Amino acid sequence: MKKTALREYARLIVRCGVNVQKGQEVMIYAGLDQPEFVQMVVEEAYKAKAKKVVVEWAYQPLEKLAVRYQSLKTLGTVEEWEKARQEHFCEALPCRIYLESEDPDGLKGVNMEKAAKARQMRYPIIKPYRDRRENRDQWCSAAVPGEAWAKKVFPGMRASTAVEKLWEAILFTSRVTDDPIAAWEAHNADLKARCDYLNSLRIQSLHYTAENGTDLTVGMISEARWCGGREVSLQGIAFNPNIPSEECFISPKKGCAEGIVYATKPLSYEGQLIENFSIRFENGRAVEAKAEKGEELLCTMISMDEGAAYLGECALVPQKSPIAESGLLFYNTLFDENAACHLALGFGFADTISDFQNRTLEECRVLGVNDSMNHEDFMIGCDTMNIDAICEDGRVVPVFRNGNWAF
Repeated sequence: MKKTALREYARLIVRCGVNVQKGQEVMIYAGLDQPEFVQMVVEEAYKAKAKKVVVEWAYQPLEKLAVRYQSLKTLGTVEEWEKARQEHFCEALPCRIYLESEDPDGLKGVNMEKAAKARQMRYPIIKPYRDRRENRDQWCSAAVPGEAWAKKVFPGMRASTAVEKLWEAILFTSRVTDDPIAAWEAHNADLKARCDYLNSLRIQSLHYTAENGTDLTVGMISEARWCGGREVSLQGIAFNPNIPSEECFISPKKGCAEGIVYATKPLSYEGQLIENFSIRFENGRAVEAKAEKGEELLCTMISMDEGAAYLGECALVPQKSPIAESGLLFYNTLFDENAACHLALGFGFADTISDFQNRTLEECRVLGVNDSMNHEDFMIGCDTMNIDAICEDGRVVPVFRNGNWAF
């Protein structure tokens, strides 16, 4: 891959993704797959006048060893130095860049019950710090190819060829053109226009249907608004949290979902795949989950805590988008969620509530924004999906027809 294109991508992540401001700290979370590109991102952050850039590396085989050999008590303990670090994050509000490259099957065989219990033990300690940072900082998830991931997307190819092909797909779907910043300015404007129209409808609920059996109605929060593309932190700094991103999204009302929905793509959860699954909702709660592969993992996912079985997001993504039209199954939620309409189980977004700047996080949750330690997107869109908006004034307005925007 040409270094000029990679540098443009690194610049896009820093300038348009997290939008590093002079004097800000930057945290980069990355695997060991593309250290040269990580170096480019670090350099771009310093060129943007970052005060300090810290890279935290991850490696799935080490994660598996930790779960295997550490006691549950050790795995689930938040050490004092970790608390001090979280306190620093709350005070300094560093930009957070996540560069995804994980093997979709990289944690296969790990003791998921033990890993889940450790997360449940740690969460009550970490949660207050996370709540204090909510909507105050800038963050961006992007991706780089990992060899195992590339071979999963392009089976049968040599590793080097697969990695090159995955680079091409990532750059194309991330709109890394001759002028990526300008391309994202135009894309953000289009997403905003669509969100403005959806907000004008005053939607009370959405009704999803598809030929695969999906028949689901999801209620909305009257104070909620549709968002997409660029966001603005409570510090007043604009940023793009996902590169790529094709969605218009909203947080639905907790407890207001009825019916059944069928996933249309595999879900990579905790380094393992869940495939061909369905979820049935009653009174907003996932009461039945079935899967051809990974059913036990799916059930673990929706039982991590009380909020994990409720919806935290509804996102609309047309079949006519760069990722969908690539025809690729990425086995990575960052990409696959932007190729199809999707829902998310778990915590919702307080910044989807109108005037959230002047409300507390708890006030947003009282309105119906779900809270959980999880936020897991799963794809439900297909070329037979229709979505109708039932508006507060009683109108029924087509939003999607045959997998694409109806307006």
